[in-house]
Amino acid sequence: MRAVIDSSVMTTTTLTTSSSTAPAAAPTPVPVTDVPALVDETARLLTEHYVFPEAAEQLALLLRRRLAEGAYDVESAEELSELVTADLQSVNGDPHLRLLYHLEQVPQGQGEAAEAAMRREFDASLGGVPRVELLTGGTALLELAPFLFPLSWSAEPLAAALTLVARAEALVLDLRGNGGGDPDTVAFVCSYLLDERTHLNTMYARVGDRHDQSWTLPHVPGARFGGTKPVHVLTGPGTFSAAEELAYDLQQLGRATVVGESTRGGAHPREGWTVHPNLEATIPVARAVNPVSGTNWEGTGVLPDVPCPAPDALDRALTLIGG
Repeated sequence: MRAVIDSSVMTTTTLTTSSSTAPAAAPTPVPVTDVPALVDETARLLTEHYVFPEAAEQLALLLRRRLAEGAYDVESAEELSELVTADLQSVNGDPHLRLLYHLEQVPQGQGEAAEAAMRREFDASLGGVPRVELLTGGTALLELAPFLFPLSWSAEPLAAALTLVARAEALVLDLRGNGGGDPDTVAFVCSYLLDERTHLNTMYARVGDRHDQSWTLPHVPGARFGGTKPVHVLTGPGTFSAAEELAYDLQQLGRATVVGESTRGGAHPREGWTVHPNLEATIPVARAVNPVSGTNWEGTGVLPDVPCPAPDALDRALTLIGG
């Protein structure tokens, strides 16, 4: 699995209780042993892979100092993840830089922890397309959530949904609940919303000193919505990473109006390494460079063209479309 622009895959549990039902017991903490070896491995991965080498060295020294001070003397993997993540993000605030706790044990291979966690969400969200609806006035609403899944999984449901909305007079693309995913999937979605082959983004990768360009596809399965009809993208604080790239790319090209709240601000694609059965070191290995702005949305988030509270963004977009 290639480097992804996503945050964490959060596992949530909804508890339904009544007067006769006791609340479910809290999960048993997952123990962590040999914390020094775990922290040392995280520091090593940082210095070898983080896209900002100087910050990597600084952070590696910080982790080892904090370890020596006893800051990580905890018995729970979840506690350790919170402490180490706070230190990792203390230098430059990179939200993709984490020691990520997974409630379920994750595979050992590089990138496999994120893939396994995302796989659990894929079928439950109809392949990342939980809502397609024709609204009053010929406007189509397309919600992409909770992630932009790897294109090898999601091309079929995305192509079906994007073909279905192609005949609409206007499109509202709801990314308010999208936490990121695969840059290839961003390009796939953009390909349905533009007429000409278009340069969307460039990823600078530290390893190999590479610049990898992302372009729309010359051909797509099904019908295109095209490059002229109105597109409004809904965003909020839950919009992160690859979902931010999708909003940002369309905004910078002048193809879409972004409506809602500023997004979370993570523009560095990351890889993940399992350093404990329940802990994944997620380290950004590249940074985005937009061909129009020459920069990206790191730290600032995608700023909406039409600011409003995220819960009100759909109504606001429909008002804009209706004139």
